Amino acid sequence: MEKIYINGDFLTLEDDNIEAIYIKDNRIKKVGTKKDILNLKSNETEIVNLNGKTIMPSFIDSHSHFFAVANNLLQVSLEGAKNINEIQEKLLKYKEENNIEKGKWILANGYDNNILEEKRHINKQEVDEILPDNPVVIQHKSGHNGIFNSMGLKLLNITENTQSPEGGKIEKINGKLTGFLEENAFIENIKKVPMPEIEDLVKMVGKAEKKYASYGITTVQEGMFTKELIPIYKKIVNDNKLTLDVVAFMDVKAKNELEYSFSKNIRRYKNRFKIGGIKIFLDGSPQARTAWMRTPYIDDENYFGYSTMSDKQVKEALTLAYKENLQILAHCNGDMAAQQYINCIKDIEGNIEKLRPVLIHGQLLGIDQLKEIKKLGIIPSYFISHIYYWGDIHIKNFGIERADKISPAGSSIKNNIIFTFHQDSPVIEPNMLETIWCAVNRKTKNGILLGKEEKIEVINAIKAVTINAAYQYSEENEKGSIKEGKLADLIILDKNPIKVEKEKIKDIKILETIKEGKTIYKYE
Repeated sequence: MEKIYINGDFLTLEDDNIEAIYIKDNRIKKVGTKKDILNLKSNETEIVNLNGKTIMPSFIDSHSHFFAVANNLLQVSLEGAKNINEIQEKLLKYKEENNIEKGKWILANGYDNNILEEKRHINKQEVDEILPDNPVVIQHKSGHNGIFNSMGLKLLNITENTQSPEGGKIEKINGKLTGFLEENAFIENIKKVPMPEIEDLVKMVGKAEKKYASYGITTVQEGMFTKELIPIYKKIVNDNKLTLDVVAFMDVKAKNELEYSFSKNIRRYKNRFKIGGIKIFLDGSPQARTAWMRTPYIDDENYFGYSTMSDKQVKEALTLAYKENLQILAHCNGDMAAQQYINCIKDIEGNIEKLRPVLIHGQLLGIDQLKEIKKLGIIPSYFISHIYYWGDIHIKNFGIERADKISPAGSSIKNNIIFTFHQDSPVIEPNMLETIWCAVNRKTKNGILLGKEEKIEVINAIKAVTINAAYQYSEENEKGSIKEGKLADLIILDKNPIKVEKEKIKDIKILETIKEGKTIYKYE
C-alpha cells in the first residue's frame, strides 16, 4: 500500500512546513515538497488530493474506559433526563421495548443529579415503583456513584446492617437503605452485576471502536482493567478483533491474574492490545462532592471530601510499579488527593520519573503544587471539558476564585510541564475537538469564563491530545506527529483548527480517520 497526500494544509506538530506526505507499509516514509514527493510515486501509488482540507496526526486518548463505552451501548441511556419522572419513563420504556423478563438485571447510565429539577438522586423506592420484579442499577454520569433498587440490593446481600467500606458509602436515612452507594461501595458492588453475553459484548466493542474513530482517535485506553474483563479481552485479543490500539492499566488488586492471562501483552502490543501499567484511585469526583480537598467545600466548613486509599496502600502500589517497571496512573481530582500522590512519590526510593507517573483528572490540582509535579516528572492528564460540563457546579462547590483554577493548563505551560487532556469516556463523548475548544475558551454551560489566565493557545491544546499523549504512553517515537518513520496514524479535517475562530473549533468535522495508512472511518 502506497499513498501520497497533496494540496492541503499539513499540521505536522513538527518544526517544518511541508507540502506532501508519502506513506508506504503503514508508515510515513517521506515528507517534503509536492514536487519531491510526487517523484517517489510508482504505478501502485494512490494520489490523494486534499483539495485544501487539513491533515494532521490522529488523536490519542490519554484516559478513558474503553470497555465501559462498549458496555454502555447495551444499557439504558438516561442522558438528557430532566427529572426523576423522565428517568422512570426511560427505564420502563426500555423494559417494555426489549421484553426484559422478570428477574433479569437492568442497567442504566448517564443521569446527573446536578441538572435534575429535583436536584437530588433518584432513590430505590422510586425505581421499585416501576420495576419491582427486576434488579436495577443506575450509574451516575460521573461513574463514582449510583442507585440499586430493592431487588438489586438483595441480590448483592446489602442490608441495613451492612457497613460502608473504607473510602465509600452505603447511604442510610433513619437506618433505612436509600439504594444510593458512593465511591468504593458502588465500584466494588457494580463489579458483581452479571455482564451481558460475550457475543453481544464483542459486537459492542466493534461499535465502540467506530465511535472513537469517528472522533479521530486511533489509540484508546482501558483505564481500569479488572479481573472481570479477562474473558472479553481474551476473546477480542485472541481473535484479533481490534482495529484501534488499546492500552490497559491494571487494577492493582488484580495485577497477578491479569498479567498471567496476558503475559505476551505486558508493555508491548500484541494484536493491538498492550498492558501499560497499573491504576489506583485516591479520591472521587468534584461534581459528586467526593473529591478530597485541602480546603472545605464552600457550604460546609467541616467537609473536605475523603480519600479512598491509605498512604501505605499508595506507597505499596508505587513501590510495585517501580520494582516491575510499570507505569502508574493515579486518579486524583482534589488537591489533597494530589498532595497524597506527590508525598508518596517523594517517599519512594529510586528514580520514579522514568515511569512517567500520571495524575489523572487533576481538576483541583493547586498552582502551588505544580513545581513539585514538574520536579517529580508527574504528567497531569486534565479532564478539561469539566469546565464546560460542570464548571457551574464547581463554582457552587468551591467558589469562583477556586473554580477559576480548575484544570490549570496555562500555569502548567508556564512551569514547563508536559500535560495531556482526556474525556474519561463514557462520562462524556470522546470528542477531542470539543476538548480543544474547552481548553482555549474555558466557558461553562452558563457562559462564565473560568480562569482567563489558564486559557491556552490552540497549538498547545492540540499537542495535549497528540504528541504529549504519545509521550505519556512512551510512544512518542511512533505516534503523535507527522514525521518520517512514524506510524501513519492521521486524520483529515474540513477546516484547520489553527486558522478558524476559536469559538468554532468544536464545529470542525472529522472527514476521515486513518490507522497505519488504512482508512477506518469516513464522514458520510
